[in-house]
Amino acid sequence: MADENGNRNDNYPYGSPEGEAGVQLVPKLDTPKMYKVILLNDDYTPMDFVVLVLRRFFAKSEEEATKIMLDVHKKGAGVAGVYSLEIAEMKVMQVNQFAQLNQNPLKSTLEEEP
Repeated sequence: MADENGNRNDNYPYGSPEGEAGVQLVPKLDTPKMYKVILLNDDYTPMDFVVLVLRRFFAKSEEEATKIMLDVHKKGAGVAGVYSLEIAEMKVMQVNQFAQLNQNPLKSTLEEEP
């Protein structure tokens, strides 16, 4: 903005904080993409171990964990949770490492939410 002598007010490097129309402009932020963490079925991992993983790494209740475990068992895969990319990647890594340390072939992966 300029004063009555035509001098620009340089207290604000990008002009007036109110913008041209006197309304403060707020930049629009995009919501981050979300990713599903999916547990995959195999023929060897015990059902109790899958429930343990769901409770430990995804904070599921016994009932929720059992329902997801049955989806994994019957449908071949089950959604453990939906997270931002970084958190989903971390959960996949934790589950895969924990399964390997406990000599179970359980695998998890992530998939972008539509």
